[in-house]
Amino acid sequence: QLLLVESGGGLVQPGGSLRLSCAASGFTWTYYAIGWFRQAPGKEREGVSCISNLSPTTYYAQSVKGRFTISRDDANGTVYLQMNNLKPEDTAVYYCAARQGTNTLLPTDYAYWGRGTQVTVSS
Repeated sequence: QLLLVESGGGLVQPGGSLRLSCAASGFTWTYYAIGWFRQAPGKEREGVSCISNLSPTTYYAQSVKGRFTISRDDANGTVYLQMNNLKPEDTAVYYCAARQGTNTLLPTDYAYWGRGTQVTVSS
């Protein structure tokens, strides 16, 4: 059974940092691209960042470029999202998702999802 579990969310002040983790199990991790998505109340789910499997390539939403960094540790089956200089508009539930094939920022391209972790940026 393919399982994705997010962790690392929390409450942080504007300008602060968080590192989210996505732990995977139940599938051959290295065959899958992984994406991070977020959904704020009343808004559609949007792509934040994604990373391919082999010779990893990465993509970022324009709103997080230069502040967020995605990386993967295939030995441990974990993908990280380092989030720096957080802003109140980054507040959302963050999800990781997996797909076979190339990495994209479209939520509809992903078949497997975690349950999410809440990130709140507020003073």
